[in-house]
Amino acid sequence: MQQRVGDHSFSVVGGKMKEKLQALVGTKLDSLGIVIDDVYIGKEGNETTLYVVLDREEMLDLKTVVQATRILNPIVDEADLVDGSYTLDVYAKEKGDVEE
Repeated sequence: MQQRVGDHSFSVVGGKMKEKLQALVGTKLDSLGIVIDDVYIGKEGNETTLYVVLDREEMLDLKTVVQATRILNPIVDEADLVDGSYTLDVYAKEKGDVEE
């Protein structure tokens, strides 16, 4: 199923792609306290992006997202989840405003 937002097209593949990636990752993100919240594919023109959304109880800082990306990148490359070339975009689920 395709969804369009402005010039961007997104494939809604979350369930099966998310389950497959979770199975491949296993417990490798447990030490960071992170879970995979969602996985989807976006297309803009000829560019394809595989988005992986991470979550955990407390806020995810950039350093932790980078650590998780270093764990995920070789797993995603090996699994060949997306046909053709693509960009992997790993980011933290939004938690809303944080008061200081």
